[in-house]
Amino acid sequence: MRIGYFGGTFDPPHRAHLAVAVAAAQAFKLQRVLLAPTGRQPLKSAAPVADYADRLAMVKLLCAAASGAGVALGSPFLAAAPAATLEASDLDAPHADGSPNFTVDALEALTSENPGAELFCIAGADSLLSLRQWKKPERLLETAEWIAVSRPEFALDELSVLQLTPAQRARIHLLADVEDDTSATDVRERLRVGVSPGGRITPEVMLYISRMRLYHPDR
Repeated sequence: MRIGYFGGTFDPPHRAHLAVAVAAAQAFKLQRVLLAPTGRQPLKSAAPVADYADRLAMVKLLCAAASGAGVALGSPFLAAAPAATLEASDLDAPHADGSPNFTVDALEALTSENPGAELFCIAGADSLLSLRQWKKPERLLETAEWIAVSRPEFALDELSVLQLTPAQRARIHLLADVEDDTSATDVRERLRVGVSPGGRITPEVMLYISRMRLYHPDR
């Protein structure tokens, strides 16, 4: 079993998240991709706008839509159903004491739950460049292989700042064919000023946002 772990704020989850999950599954033959909203990001000072429960609910809706008959992400969601099962995960749920969530802990838990599985952690290449600031970076590279979602001009030489051994470098793979610059910041700003995000998010997620009045200026 090959499992992808895709953590992030997902505030809100949008079409680029879906594109990355599907592209990673197809490129690396993943059977499952877990999309896990992070309770509290240790390297970010600002808290997410939406509560964790809302972010997890939206990710569930995103995954359910992708696992159905097919979504159209070219116009605006993927035209074919993904080869892997996309699943919302609460592995990185907030801690009762409010302490930060660390990726290494989520991967350790995933390893315990799936003995013998091959784990792949999906992260933006720019984010991965800060790996040495993460908790237990050596263990992170041991526990999972890494899929670095890169911009087209990203060069392998940029990873030299991580001072990886050849064995560690071999566990990092680039995924450079996802061309979607949708950002959660842009989606939130559009919603804040009353502009439709259009095809940037799925209809199901948009309906949830409207019902819960998320990202509105009066919240």
